[in-house]
Amino acid sequence: MKEVFKLLLLTIGIIIIGRPPVIAQTTNQLTGSLKDEKGIAIGYATVAVVQVANKAVITGGISEADGIFKIKAPVAGQYLLRISAIGYTLPETPFELSNGAPAKDFGVLVLKEDTKILKEVKIQALRPTITNHPDKMVVSVEGTALSSGNTAYEVLLKSPGVFVDQDGNIQLNGKSGVRIMIDGKLTYLSGKELQTLLQGMAAENLKDLELITNPSAKYDAEGTAGIININLKKNTLSGINGSIYGGYQYNNWHAYSMGGNLNAKKGKWNSFVNADFARRIFIRDAHLYREFNTPESSTQFKQTAKEKGIRQAPSMRLGTDYDLNEKHSIGVMANIYYQDMNTNFHSDLSEFHPLAQDNKRVFTNNLVQGKFANGTINAHYLGKLDTLGTTLAADLDFVRIYAHDEATYANQFNYLNEPRPDSLVDLANDNPSSFNIYSAKVDYTKPFTKKTKIEVGAKASHVVSDNDLRFIQVVDQQEIKDYTRSNQFIYQENIYAAYANISTSLGEKWKVQGGLRAEKTISEGKSITKDSVNSRNYLNLFPSVFLMQQVNKNYKVTYNYSRRINRPYYGNLNPFVFYIDPYTSAQGNPYLRPQYTHSFQVTQSLKDTYSLSIGYAVTQDFMAEVPVQNNQNNTMVFQQRNGDQFKDINAALVAPIKITPKWDMNNNITVGYQSYALAIPEQGPLIRNEQFFLYGQSSNNIQLPQDWRLEVNLDYRGPRVYAAYQIKQSWAVDAGLKRSFLDKKLEVSANVTDIFRTRRFTGAANVNGNVNEIDQYFAQRSLRLNLRYNFNKGEKFEAKKRNTNLEELNRAGGN
Repeated sequence: MKEVFKLLLLTIGIIIIGRPPVIAQTTNQLTGSLKDEKGIAIGYATVAVVQVANKAVITGGISEADGIFKIKAPVAGQYLLRISAIGYTLPETPFELSNGAPAKDFGVLVLKEDTKILKEVKIQALRPTITNHPDKMVVSVEGTALSSGNTAYEVLLKSPGVFVDQDGNIQLNGKSGVRIMIDGKLTYLSGKELQTLLQGMAAENLKDLELITNPSAKYDAEGTAGIININLKKNTLSGINGSIYGGYQYNNWHAYSMGGNLNAKKGKWNSFVNADFARRIFIRDAHLYREFNTPESSTQFKQTAKEKGIRQAPSMRLGTDYDLNEKHSIGVMANIYYQDMNTNFHSDLSEFHPLAQDNKRVFTNNLVQGKFANGTINAHYLGKLDTLGTTLAADLDFVRIYAHDEATYANQFNYLNEPRPDSLVDLANDNPSSFNIYSAKVDYTKPFTKKTKIEVGAKASHVVSDNDLRFIQVVDQQEIKDYTRSNQFIYQENIYAAYANISTSLGEKWKVQGGLRAEKTISEGKSITKDSVNSRNYLNLFPSVFLMQQVNKNYKVTYNYSRRINRPYYGNLNPFVFYIDPYTSAQGNPYLRPQYTHSFQVTQSLKDTYSLSIGYAVTQDFMAEVPVQNNQNNTMVFQQRNGDQFKDINAALVAPIKITPKWDMNNNITVGYQSYALAIPEQGPLIRNEQFFLYGQSSNNIQLPQDWRLEVNLDYRGPRVYAAYQIKQSWAVDAGLKRSFLDKKLEVSANVTDIFRTRRFTGAANVNGNVNEIDQYFAQRSLRLNLRYNFNKGEKFEAKKRNTNLEELNRAGGN
């Protein structure tokens, strides 16, 4: 209880005063003073104590303005005193402490000017932005010009093989079913909701992205296309450090963001707090065309739509870790995100019928006001049980999501060729929804030999969601509840999982890893309004196998296979009918089944830099949104449905090129073939949709004179298919310019995204003669200006790592 009390005190202290509480010094100290060759004191230098045996940093501190340092002495042993100060050099000073002499005074230490730094020309190497590993690709984000002022969502879209479909779902290498994790923790959101969350995250706080196409059995089986893990920046310095930032964006509207982060490490404590506030603008221009064809008649709709939204989004992330001793640590973390949203949707629709007197024009004006809150609390434990690498990790998570949307829909009907009185139809809805998610997991790793390791673990989660949609029809200024559209839906789900994973070496050139994961799912969806219940209870096994061949020092080949699942998003199981306009709606599907994927991949890597991956995946009962057109009343309902089968064959090449010592180019090319087979019973026989596709991306990092850095990103997406849709090609160019000032403490950047306004989504579905065409642009062309000021002091230390792995929030929705 005493340790927990200290944990709470430190967290409160950091939040209130921005630094850890002062801990009384003991008499066992290392003391001394730092001066240059002229006798001038050297303040704010880093003083670190390094263990001779393994070069590990044991403790350290910062010298005062007068050059004096006082740091707590470690236990008896042999050490090195390492001094770090910009522009100065000093050899490491060896010393020894014993039980009889537990303290030491180093007196005056004289630091010499580093003539190497002062006289040599400084050559800056450009850090590679893409690194290949046997099981994943890592895309560096930290410090890049294009990350400045952007959101996590926009950075994600620039990553190799990543694409967002017309429903807001993220795809990887042309496949849907990607799961998004943040620091190893799944986000619990989907589609538009996940998009909104990522749009509320400042890219300045990102470290890198891990693209994992074939996860092992240790990960949740959810996610048929793989996992994208977003790693945030972590504190790697002792003492206090952090940054503050601010930015401005213009994309026909004005937006801004501001925030900062503060990290504090002292002794056994490592704490952080990140805060961000943003005014973000969402703009969509859309042109839609539909045909409703029967043997007797044909009706065409031409529609233009404009959607504008303003989101005020404050967020905070804070946490602390405490080392109980050298082997055990505990910690807590909280993530709080809030959004206040106002959206206007204006539509102008023209109807053309066989009889001219039936032609009409419909004006729609939808206003939506919404509030969203997402709070996550995590408690974790990490234990190093021996010196061989045996570890035990445990996590407890609680997630609370609450959303409340209020919308009004005003529709005006005008007949074009025959005088008739205009008719007005007004609707409104009130939609509160909530999710409570509980999860607990434990992971155990045990090395048996230097070459063999086993991992086992278990997880249990419980989800309860409550979504209440209340529709009101306004007739003669009187509000009447519309029971035909209203519905309350409650969903509960329990998932119990366990896994075992073993890895070993077979000689000098072969490594193998195999695992098996079992997941038991028990769920119940209940419509209170319609008095219907849909229950499910099923057990699945998910094997995975990885085999790596080290052909020679520079060349290796990795073979892997895995079976994975995608369960329906909670919101898609809800049988609600969501109103869009008089002729368009979206409806949930309580009978939606999970989809299962068998995935095979062979990856060749050269010098851990170049790679070629060839993959094949087949998905049964794939889930996709399909347009269901009713030719009797000329309406369309978008609904998630199960298709028959989806096949994907692809080859992905990663080929970085160093054009000059100051110009790095990272190139990624994906080619493949996709085939969808699905049936829409209301509209005829089985549909087959097939297409060869090509994705290409080139990211250029150029070091300019005067320490300026230029980044240019080019991407091309060729024609492709998705379920019933055929999607046209698109391309785009982004550019960013960045420079650091004040010894790299102040960063100034400017970037322009989608310079030529070509990152459009244009697609069409022709289902047995019924046509639905979409051409829309999300105002991605924008100008951003950003400032960031960094402050940090201290010696690097080994950060505690944890991998919490929650899949349920990824399916919650409701942002």
